[in-house]
Amino acid sequence: MTLEDRTCVVTGASRGIGRAIAEEFGRHGANVVVNYRSSEGMAAETVDRVEAAGGSAVSTQADVSDAEAVAAMAEATREAFGPADVLVNNAGMTIDKKFENMSPADWQQVIDVNLGGVFNCTNAYFEDIKTAEDGRLINISSVVGQQGNYGQANYATTKSGLFGFTRTLALELASEGSTANCVAPGFVETDMLETVPERVKEKILRRIPLDRFATPEDVAGIVRFVASEDAGYMTGQILAVNGGMEW
Repeated sequence: MTLEDRTCVVTGASRGIGRAIAEEFGRHGANVVVNYRSSEGMAAETVDRVEAAGGSAVSTQADVSDAEAVAAMAEATREAFGPADVLVNNAGMTIDKKFENMSPADWQQVIDVNLGGVFNCTNAYFEDIKTAEDGRLINISSVVGQQGNYGQANYATTKSGLFGFTRTLALELASEGSTANCVAPGFVETDMLETVPERVKEKILRRIPLDRFATPEDVAGIVRFVASEDAGYMTGQILAVNGGMEW
């Protein structure tokens, strides 16, 4: 499942799942664009990891909710490696509150990043993916988009919204032979999970048949498969990587 010389853009790749995806792509020979919003040093570390794994990489700063910044990132991608073959929309954020305590600003900020950012990035790279040989659009959703989650009305809405977006883009890209799929991880050992109280994590763990949280690498391997030629006849799908959680 080589990605040799394929140009792969990963948003939110300075840490966590995004970093693991970027490194996995590098391990399989890809040219990786490491997007970050503010963590320049961590993005540089991701670049080093990709190159140590055998790939090539550059980092590009852009807030995905800023359409002009994303357009500039797309131009920088083409200057560094040429048109994108793979876009992984991974960047996201949370502002967790019970709905009765959620302000319009809390709602809108998560919408702007988690859905608006996906629109901006897909828009900026759409022609690249559409015209690429085996173009791949991969959206990172969440089991929360499938199940809902207490205190995450804004986040769950954005992550479930990616399902309809993915299926629609799959239809629109199909005539060109490019695909769009969605990977929906369960609860992953990242900075986001570290903020969850232990008693809540124990409750979540009891709902996972495999009896452990995912590692970023668990998700990255699936994303690499979806990005490869081997996944060429799969499109419009939601791949649940959640340890067997029901939804």
